[in-house]
Amino acid sequence: MTFCDTSTQLADDRDERAGGGIRRAERLGRVERGPDGRGHCRLSVPGISCGKCIGAVERALSDCEGVVAARANLTLRQVAITLRDPETDPAPAIERLGAQGYPATLIDLAAPGDAQADDAARFLLRCLAVAGFGATNVMLLSVSVWAGAEGAARDVFHAVSALIAVPVVAYAGRPFFASALTALRGGRLNMDVPISLAVLLATAISLVETAMRGPHVYFDAAVVLLFFLLVGRYLDQLMRAKARSAVTSLARLASRGAMRERPDGTDVYLALDDIRPDMVLRIAPGERIPVDGCIVGGATDLDRSLVTGEHAPVPAGPGVALEAGILNLTGAIRMRVLRPAGDSFLAEVARMLEAAEQGRGAYVRIADRAARLYAPVVHLLAALTFVGWVVATGEWYPSLFIAISALIITCPCALGLAVPVVHVAAAGRLFRQGIMMKDGSGLERLATIDCVVFDKTGTVTTGTPVVTGGGPDAAEGLAVAAALATRSLHPASRAIAALADGPPVPVDDLRETPGCGIEGVVEGRRARLGRPDWVAEIATGGQRSGSAGPAFALEGGPLKTFTLSETLRDGAAEAVAALRAAGMQVELLSGDSAGAVEAVARKIPFDHVRHGATPADKIAHLKALQAEGRRALMVGDGLNDAAALAAAHVSMAPGSASDAGRMAADFVFTREAMGAVTDARRIARRAARQVRQNFGIAIAYNCIAIPLAVAGYVTPLVAAIAMSGSSIVVVANSIRPERRAPGAAPAMRSAPA
Repeated sequence: MTFCDTSTQLADDRDERAGGGIRRAERLGRVERGPDGRGHCRLSVPGISCGKCIGAVERALSDCEGVVAARANLTLRQVAITLRDPETDPAPAIERLGAQGYPATLIDLAAPGDAQADDAARFLLRCLAVAGFGATNVMLLSVSVWAGAEGAARDVFHAVSALIAVPVVAYAGRPFFASALTALRGGRLNMDVPISLAVLLATAISLVETAMRGPHVYFDAAVVLLFFLLVGRYLDQLMRAKARSAVTSLARLASRGAMRERPDGTDVYLALDDIRPDMVLRIAPGERIPVDGCIVGGATDLDRSLVTGEHAPVPAGPGVALEAGILNLTGAIRMRVLRPAGDSFLAEVARMLEAAEQGRGAYVRIADRAARLYAPVVHLLAALTFVGWVVATGEWYPSLFIAISALIITCPCALGLAVPVVHVAAAGRLFRQGIMMKDGSGLERLATIDCVVFDKTGTVTTGTPVVTGGGPDAAEGLAVAAALATRSLHPASRAIAALADGPPVPVDDLRETPGCGIEGVVEGRRARLGRPDWVAEIATGGQRSGSAGPAFALEGGPLKTFTLSETLRDGAAEAVAALRAAGMQVELLSGDSAGAVEAVARKIPFDHVRHGATPADKIAHLKALQAEGRRALMVGDGLNDAAALAAAHVSMAPGSASDAGRMAADFVFTREAMGAVTDARRIARRAARQVRQNFGIAIAYNCIAIPLAVAGYVTPLVAAIAMSGSSIVVVANSIRPERRAPGAAPAMRSAPA
């Protein structure tokens, strides 16, 4: 985040921008500096309602001053904008969207709220109530006319219907009229233009008929049409809210602030945006961690289910890293802030989930192109329908109503919603499994894989070796070896240090020799831990070769070698077996030595195993697979895997991976269990099926509905019901819960469903 000091804010608060009306202090509080050094902000654009709107908004911003990139989000009705730098004013982008008929407002990046969505839902509900009242009463009056009322009685019923219908249409039609008007002012057409045209034409014709004491009026059709359209739009609003719940629920996990410990020992409450790196915060039991940091004092138990998917309390003390959003359960702690709120784990997860439906995969591009053709095609179709029926029958009243039905029934909403709602729902399912998705196009690619390539260290294995044998026979010697090991950061030393039992042994004259090991003096005798040939210089006999593990010796004593082995990640063997059973070719591609790789391969049967691979070798291997027509999933974690992760068809990295590895991967799983790989593939394949089903529903609807409407078999009322129903069916299909066969258990799942 970019912030101003108090004096700057007070000065800038008085400096309103002409036209934009955005105060600089407010603007800077909502523009974030990204890792690329550019500015990032988010705009709320309630007018985004279909796939055509996405293209119109992005095209409008493509050449806007200061805007580097823009990506519209249909489910959230927001636009994520990348600015030239954090100081760039977003006001020109807001003005450009307003001129195109898409009023926009700047919103807070740190807290994706849904207050605006709630206001829109309440407004739709009020309109729906008014339309329901009007529809009920107008239909009762219409029944009297249909029952045979004639002459003056019929005229009175028509006049009373007009008195009810006109104000109802004026109020309940506002969501459609306002949207259509802003679109026309911006020189474009949207789905609400034909809807508004149909309702206003029906109402206008009815008023003329009432004034001329004609036999037929259509107030009931206009009001009931609005009622059913509003039912569909309100349900669509509710389903969109459910689909984006994975994003908005994160806001409830974010703390609003925390108590900061001052240098003089006193505490002061700070809002979340005022918390800076290196500050020390006090976190009481029951509070959530506000930002990323580490414990510097106190001990507690943590609920880290947000990160790992595991709800079992985890003990934590000084030095333990904390992620924003996890819950402090039992003890008061002091934590040092590592990153501001905008760069926290929780903010990163929110950004990943919001990006879930913004990817431009093959399915999204198809839906965008189809929705873009909607406006000109549907108006041309309605015009041709009207002309054709007038020529065929010579009557313009019935012809006009058939054209109105064609206007209403031909809607691209179902097609526009086919992909993004599936992607955002899948992102929520992945998140509940401890997997974060960066892009919807990655989900499409994951569903098509036929080959999986695993790195070894840190991926198939935990990357932390453990002692499985060897070492000093006496407890005293083991304590000295552990005391030496605690002074080193080498992974092998950490494994030996874990063997310490009891108080630490005092070691004098401690020094580490790079490439050899660590040495110290214990009770007047030199002690060494490290490379066997170096340790052997002070030993008298014993093991000197034959083992690649670290050796230990006290001066004049025997040389003892530790046997180390890597620990397989939980569920690794089961995940590989499941992938092979599904017809995947599974490979182990590692830069480690032959012995270490073969030791893992003996425990897990891979189709192909390769050791000693450099980063260039890994990229070359993935390109070779691609040349063979393979679509490979690369799973790796290290800095040396980053290029391979980026080169693969699709990629995954564990949460413990290097920063470069996490940035390059399409998916990041925070669970310890390797079952995240199979869970992600299952969810991706299910999402692909749902997208195809949604396309089928949308295409079938239009293939059936349009000919019926043009042929005159559909009234405006039936058209409204059909149009709303198609969108609701598509959204409901996208968010329906996963069903398993009776008796089937979730495979390798450690996170709650």
